[in-house]
Amino acid sequence: MSSVRLVSLICLTLALSGEAVAQSAAPTKLAPPAAPASKAISKQAPGAAVQTNMDPATSIARANSYFNSHLTMVADFVQLSADGRRSGGTLYLQRPGKLRFEYAHPATLEIIADGTSVAIRDRKLATQDVYFIGQTPLKFLLKERIDLGRDTKVLDVRADDKSVTILVEDKVAFSGTSRIRLVFDTATFHLKQWTVTDPQGYETLVSLSNVDLAQKPDQQLFKINYEKFN
Repeated sequence: MSSVRLVSLICLTLALSGEAVAQSAAPTKLAPPAAPASKAISKQAPGAAVQTNMDPATSIARANSYFNSHLTMVADFVQLSADGRRSGGTLYLQRPGKLRFEYAHPATLEIIADGTSVAIRDRKLATQDVYFIGQTPLKFLLKERIDLGRDTKVLDVRADDKSVTILVEDKVAFSGTSRIRLVFDTATFHLKQWTVTDPQGYETLVSLSNVDLAQKPDQQLFKINYEKFN
């Protein structure tokens, strides 16, 4: 599997692309997002309904608090890939280091992180590709303590009465730089959506629903079977 496809599959950083790309022809390449007008962290344009206390530093601090306050997550997800294909399934997360994207039928992919490695498994083809977590964009979202300002380059922060959006840049050792746009609900500051732009300009959007931050996932969900695919 190429490094570009890997980034498309697992940016997700949290952020993860996958079955729609694997099940279809080559995706349509999207133009990379326009660079912010200034390198400085910006607020929403004048006139927008911005909370007076939601300045960029506060937004980043609340995002860090959200991630660091919740070590587990079970949620439904819907993924829209660059070619317009939709897929979905269930996300299981236990930090530090463990994650599973289980795609619903007819998709056949699974993305599993067991604390050390990340496996991209195709149930239909009975194939599995394994990478170290540190080689992927998962590395900062699966840390025990997350600090967006330290672990990534924050490019832009915008807030209104519905959403807080934080755009970060993450450099992956072997494949280049990806951008991740995290969208939080303003009222609860729960993560509800993210968009990943990989080094080739392909975009993948993932939306979350039915988020459960109390449920502890079964540890078997994060088990990678190294022997079966050797």
